[in-house]
Amino acid sequence: MLAYLKIIKNALSAERQFFQSMYNLTGFYPRNLRLYKLAFVHKSIMREQNQGKYLSNERLEYLGDAVLGAVVADLLFKKFPYRNEGFLTEMRSRIVSRDSLKHVAIKMGIKAWVANIENSSSRSMYGDALEALIGAVYLDCGYKAAQQFVLNRIIQIHMDLEEKETNDTNFKSRLINHAQKEKHELLFDMVQDEQAGRQFTISIKYNGAEIARATEYSKKRAEQQAAAIACKALELL
Repeated sequence: MLAYLKIIKNALSAERQFFQSMYNLTGFYPRNLRLYKLAFVHKSIMREQNQGKYLSNERLEYLGDAVLGAVVADLLFKKFPYRNEGFLTEMRSRIVSRDSLKHVAIKMGIKAWVANIENSSSRSMYGDALEALIGAVYLDCGYKAAQQFVLNRIIQIHMDLEEKETNDTNFKSRLINHAQKEKHELLFDMVQDEQAGRQFTISIKYNGAEIARATEYSKKRAEQQAAAIACKALELL
């Protein structure tokens, strides 16, 4: 009853347009509009609150990233029951990559809600805002609502899983090209070769520090998986 009264109050408020827009975007009537507004506040334009505290969408983005990862992992686990962990991890990386989320966010019209976008050099703020919006839906309406938002409003409409499955992104080449262009030291090292189990563990060191490690049943797949993790760590996706 209390939740229903909150919905009515929001619908009749001066922020009716934003309220309706969030419903159109997510498929759920928002109860706490403050969460949805905060989802579009990039750190470059943080708002000062009481006692000198500044708020941005970073915390919501962190939460939304975790929820998105869980929803996508569950979807892929059920959709591909006979594929191994390496394939599932790579598919998840393609779906939740910064570049993928950025393009989806633009298609969904999120660009219009993020203020002063041109004043920031961050190329990922649209995707960040989308993840923050997922976090807002989760906090406001619960996990089931966030799951439906991801599946029905993001993946079903804006992503082609079959295309992502057949799109064999060469993460190793992308990583090598980046390192050469920026003149950084890059090393692929096989740290473990379990002949009995036929598993290979590849470690990637970037300027002397390990940034990724992966184990697979072929050396090539282990390299690609480790490279995908490294690309994500270096924000190349």
